[in-house]
This record gives sequence, structure tokens and C-alpha cells, in this order.
Amino acid sequence: MRQRGVWHYITPMKAPSAPPDPQPAALPPPDPATGDGPLARWFWHSYLRPETGPLLLAFLIMVIEGSTLGLLSYMLEPLFDRVFGSGSSSGLWLVGGAIFGLFALRAATSLASKTLLASISQRVASVMQSRLLAHLLQLDMRFFQDNSPGALIERVQGDTAAVQGIWISILAGVGRDVVALIGLFAVALTIDPWWTLAAVVGTPLLILPAAILRRYLRRKATLLRDQAGLRATRLDEIFHGIQAVKLNRMEAHQTGRFDAILSRIVTAETKAAFGRAVLPSLVDVITGLGFLAVLVLGGREVAAGTRTTGEFMAFFSAMVLTFQPIRRLGDMAGLWQIGAASLQRIAALFAMQPAHRRPASGPRPAQQPPRLAFEDVHFAYGDQPVLRGLSFTAEPGQLTALVGPSGAGKSTVFHLLTGLSDPSQGHVRIDGIDTTRMALPDQRALFSAVSQDSALFDESLRDNLLLGQSDVTADQITRAIETAQAAGFVAALPQGIDTPAGPRGSNLSGGQRQRIAIARALLRDTPILLMDEATSALDAASEAALATAMEQAAAGRTTLVIAHRLATVRHAHRIVVMDQGRAVEIGTHAELLAQGGLYATLHALQFKDQELQP
Repeated sequence: MRQRGVWHYITPMKAPSAPPDPQPAALPPPDPATGDGPLARWFWHSYLRPETGPLLLAFLIMVIEGSTLGLLSYMLEPLFDRVFGSGSSSGLWLVGGAIFGLFALRAATSLASKTLLASISQRVASVMQSRLLAHLLQLDMRFFQDNSPGALIERVQGDTAAVQGIWISILAGVGRDVVALIGLFAVALTIDPWWTLAAVVGTPLLILPAAILRRYLRRKATLLRDQAGLRATRLDEIFHGIQAVKLNRMEAHQTGRFDAILSRIVTAETKAAFGRAVLPSLVDVITGLGFLAVLVLGGREVAAGTRTTGEFMAFFSAMVLTFQPIRRLGDMAGLWQIGAASLQRIAALFAMQPAHRRPASGPRPAQQPPRLAFEDVHFAYGDQPVLRGLSFTAEPGQLTALVGPSGAGKSTVFHLLTGLSDPSQGHVRIDGIDTTRMALPDQRALFSAVSQDSALFDESLRDNLLLGQSDVTADQITRAIETAQAAGFVAALPQGIDTPAGPRGSNLSGGQRQRIAIARALLRDTPILLMDEATSALDAASEAALATAMEQAAAGRTTLVIAHRLATVRHAHRIVVMDQGRAVEIGTHAELLAQGGLYATLHALQFKDQELQP
């Protein structure tokens, strides 16, 4: 079997043709409040342990790199005593060549270890980001209502990047600086243990400041990550609402709000930098005291002739070479606190679970299209009740319309049907099956949905239509586009169906985006069709043409439509009038007008003296 060389671990992974399903973390995330130990163990077992082979190789290389400092200081004794002290240059090339070899070895191992660690860190960060996104996509809609996109982007990108950079520094410190210190102190101890003790006599003075700085840095790092999330949120809202910003002349206002966040970030960054710098600065002071003690103690012995100049220079150089490793290790405590703050935030996200757990598998509707039923359904967003005992049915193969004033709970009906939320009381049934017993993928496979906010991705129109489907023919795409009254404008685009939609579909008009969304729903060819004011962005002529097309598309499907313009639903088989979370009237257009209730009132408000014939 061919052995893998070092370059196998250094070269980046090739992107797969199709992204693999992200695997769950090896260990469940710890409670973020339990401290550093569980966080570190979770991170090791879940993300670093799979990279054990490359990490061991990198650690071995760093051990070699760190050991060169001890060897370098050791070589100074023969240089001074055997070459300079003897007055002969015969050994100069030998000792000088050995010292040069050490520098060359250090350069090669430094290059290899840094490149290898960078490759490992990128893979670890990619796995963490992929798992975090996969986990977030399983959470309830309430979670996304409570957390802004900018804050979540900062969690997935910013926090993982912070962890990524810091664990590399820690690993490098353990593999290179600790080994270097062990080698340098070994050289110092072989020369004179008392000199070594004098050099480190002030080290206990660092214990208390280190404990205080640990808590200080964790607070500042957490504050900094929170402010970074607010910064990302503000930018997301500004750029997403750029039209409103310009039309309302809010440039200065938005810049001022952004500047306020930046000011807090600058303050937090400065305080965090101060906290990180305190311990290395104290290390400098303690090291200086140690040097002073060694000079006084060792200098007297050299002057008295009991020690050679070579021994003193080897010892002194060993102490000098410990200076940078000790400073880096002192800085590492601060680095870990910053990384732990981000790791806590990541673990907190992984610890979140959907409010309602669904089975991995469950019953599926046998009848196509199925019957939909709401039975005394209650639902609330937090403390705000939305549905208060809603009951109605949508019969198979028929078009059922939901109408009513804003805030009546019409859109919540769609959320409950598609599993975006589950009722707090009552039952939502599809073909007699309670939706809470169904697996979410099976439930959502029954629906095609078109909403007022036609969400398009920054991809081609073809990709926006297919959404990952691979078993769709060109004829099916063409028919869906024609049925959605989109064939005319698609053909006029520069690249036709392969034209990029732009960010959030910005290359298309509102009506064009809505037609593409309708074509996408038709292309899914599911037994249930949901439409939330799907024609609101269309002109009157397009709406009339599309209404006929939608009647054809609804044939053979159970169709549920939310409508604010009553003219679009007068031919519905059944109209459910909702008010304050209940169905207050149910009937056809003519029956509801004849009752003279809420529907008739809404109709009169919309059309005033105009009368629509049933």
C-alpha cells in the first residue's frame, strides 16, 4: 500500500462534486456555563480528533523546531571555550557549520509546520461551519425570528474563525515553545542548577495576575463577539433595505448608528488588547529580574575563575532564548480566553434544539390529493396568541381560500401545515394523520408554496426553478414557465433561463420574481398547493391570465389560498373567513355575501358601490 507523504496533509482538499451530508458532532455540545474543560474536550473530540494523524505529524515537526533552540545555546560553550578560548581556528568551521545546520533545520521545520497547521485549520473550520449551518437549519422558525441574519452569519463565520486562529497558536505553543523551553532549561540545569533557580525565582508572582486576567479577558472577548454580531446585523439591514435608506435620506442616520457600534468595538478591542498585553509585560519584568540575578550570581563566579566564559555565555544565551517562548506562552492564556468566548457561543448554538421534536419516520397520507383539517387549533408566538381554536377543512381537489383582516392568523395556517411550527393545542391533520406524527421531510414533500415575498437566490433562473431537483425534464420546465405566464420575459433576458437572478432576485422586477416563484411551485408537482397572495405583484392583465392558469394548475390538487383581494377568490370552492385566530364564517362567495357578515363587510370596503356577481 502506497504511503502518504507530508504533502498529502498539506495540500487542500478538492471540492467534491456534490457536498456530502454534514455529519453530527462526535460528542454532544457541553453546557456553555460548565467551564473551559468541557468546552476543550468537546472541541477536541468533535473536530480535532479526526485530524489526529496530521496533527501528530505537525507536532513532531514542531518538536524538532523547538529543540533547535536548546541545541543552539548548547553549541555556544564549545564555541567560546574550545575555539575562542584556545586561540585556534581549527574547530571554527565545524562549530559554525553545526550552528548553521541548526538554523537551516529550524527554517525548514517552521515552514512545514505552519503550512501543515494552516491546512488542518481550514479543514477543521470548514467542518465546524458546515455542521453549525446544518444544525441551525433544523431549528424552529421562532429561532430565526429572534436572531437576525447578521448575528447568525457572525456566529458561523466570525466565531469559527476566532476559534480557528487561536487553537493553532495554542498547538504551536505546546509543540514548539514548550519543547524549546524544556530544552533550554535542560541546558541551563546542566550548567548550573542554582543559576537556573535564580533565573525563575520571580515566576510565582505571575499566578495571581494570570487568574484575574483570565476572567477579565473572557468578559471582554464575549462583549466583543456580541458587538461584532450587531455590526454584521446592522450591515445586513442597511444593504437589504438600501432603497428605503436612500428614499428616506437615512444615510447619515444609518452611518451614525453604525459608528456607535464601531466605537464600542474599538473600546472592547482596546481593552482586550490591554488585557492580553499585561501578562507578557509582567513576564518581561520577571524575566528581567531573573537576568539581573544571574548576572550578579554568575558574573562573580566567572570573575573569580570558578566558571568559564563559555559556560556563562551558553547559560546566558539559553536564558535569552527563553524570552520569546515565555512571552508567547504568557500571551496564550489570553488567546485561550478569547477563543473560549467564541467556543462558548458556538456550543450554545449547538445546544439549542427545536421546540418540538419530530420522529425520524412516520405515517404518510395514502390519499392523493389529501384532505386538510384544522381541529380546535391554538398557537401563540411567545405570549402573543395568534390562533384561538381554529377549525376548518380543505377538501381534496378543491380550492379553499383564507380571507380576513391583517393579524387574523392566515399565514400561521401555512406555517402549521408545512411544519414550520406545531400547534400548542388541537390537531392539524393531513389525510387524517396528525402532522406531529409525520417526519418533517415527508410532510414538506407534500407542499408547493408561493408567498408574497418571492425568495430567489443569487443563482440562475434555472437553478431557482429546480432548487436541487435532478429529475426534471426541459419540457417540464417549459410548461411550468408558460403556465406561470413567465415565458415572455424569460425569453427576452440576455441568457434566457440561465440569466442570473441577482442578490435576492434583484435583476428581476417584483412581478417577474413572483412568476418565477409560481413556476417553481408548479414544477414541484406536489399534491398540495399553498399560495399566499401570489398575484399581489402582478398587473391586472397578468393577474387575470394567471388566475385562469392557476385554476388549471389547482386541478387534481388540494389548494389553499390566502387572499386580501376578494376578487381573486370569488370562484373558490370554499372561503374561510378568519378573525382573531378563529374561523368566523365558511361558505362560497355568494353564500357569504348573502349572510351579510364580516366577508360582506370586507367586500363592501374593497369595492364600495361596485358589485361582483357570484
